Amino acid sequence: MDPETPGEERARSAVAAVDRAAQARIVAALARRFGDLDLAEDMLQEAVERALRRWPVSGIPDSPAAWLTTAATRAALDILRRDAVRARKLAQLGADAERAPAPRVAADPAGIVADRDEEAIGDDRLGLFFACAHPLLAPEDRIALTLRFLAGLATVDVAHALLVPVATMQQRITRAKKRIRQLGVRFGAPGAGDVRERLPVVQRVVYLLYAEGFARSSGVEHISDDLTSEAIRLARLLCELMPGSAEARGLLALLLLTEARRPARADARGRPIPLAEQDRSLWRDDLVADGLRLAESAAASPRAGAYAIQAAIAAVHAEAETYEETDWAQIAVLYRLLSAYDGGPVVRLGGAVAHGRARGLEEGIRRLDELSGDPALVRFRPFHIARAVTLEELGRRDEAAGAYRTALALPGNDAEDAFLAASLAGLDGDG
Repeated sequence: MDPETPGEERARSAVAAVDRAAQARIVAALARRFGDLDLAEDMLQEAVERALRRWPVSGIPDSPAAWLTTAATRAALDILRRDAVRARKLAQLGADAERAPAPRVAADPAGIVADRDEEAIGDDRLGLFFACAHPLLAPEDRIALTLRFLAGLATVDVAHALLVPVATMQQRITRAKKRIRQLGVRFGAPGAGDVRERLPVVQRVVYLLYAEGFARSSGVEHISDDLTSEAIRLARLLCELMPGSAEARGLLALLLLTEARRPARADARGRPIPLAEQDRSLWRDDLVADGLRLAESAAASPRAGAYAIQAAIAAVHAEAETYEETDWAQIAVLYRLLSAYDGGPVVRLGGAVAHGRARGLEEGIRRLDELSGDPALVRFRPFHIARAVTLEELGRRDEAAGAYRTALALPGNDAEDAFLAASLAGLDGDG
């Protein structure tokens, strides 16, 4: 293979700089216009390939994302014109355009996407989050589809977020796309009457998007700031869209209180720092203050639910000046309340850890061991890390080492791998 020319290197770097969030916005804009997720993703890929061929010759455009949007849009229109099966869709797109107000820059649809105020309630991606939460889709399909195409996560990352095998997730996404085509679901923002019905699914997606950014399921870095920032942005938009929703406030509070720890969550080499060892003076006071205010407001509402309770848990952590001063008994009570809304494996894991901290490590390992038969947790790295840490504190070093090895054998990011390897080496070295 011939080495890349300087122009090819610059083109590849420019394409790489169009990050996950920007690519997801392009897919969202294309899907909303053409009503076809497969077409949207395929045309974005074609646009990327065209950019890698043309930019070394023509130079890098001022707005690579807008260029890609324009190229993908034109490629999609070409396909629709050639495809007799899709001819009626193209005609409908033309009719819709005639009824719609004239665009500000009619010659360049990418310009409209690139210049649009992303903080507006009419945000393309937020609208598409709601569209993919259509009630005619199965709940698990709504979440998988939205995370894959609109949050921009790879299929393996979606599988990790939902604690299912990758093959199962691939089948789920394929099924969801087929269902959308069969039902003729339109990729537009729902009417006011549909918003409240679809809000829980949209919130779940935003939560999972943040969780993936908080601790990446693959790759080099432990944290993805672009994902966490996007999730917080969308959570703020949900609060604007639903100002009376305690759960919207609870979700935003949870994300802000968690994000407040960001400056203390990784060392100079990017490896994760456990909560117990974090320098709390580095936590962001502004995010803590905003999060506590929202958490208190959400908890006071008679319609408080799972996110309000999770925000309350995060608030207890934020209010403790040191790890040792954490009110684990209160957190354990909150987890019991949370289990009435969400009895899933992650909540059960959090509850086991909280009870262990509140009632003693022996109680903690007993509760963790009771969860060892859950197939979802067996594949979930944080479960084995929780066991390893608890066993190490109990002085059961051989068992702790085994738990660390199990955690290392599961998928995860490179920075976390390094942390686990160091923890394991510390046990072996002291033994």
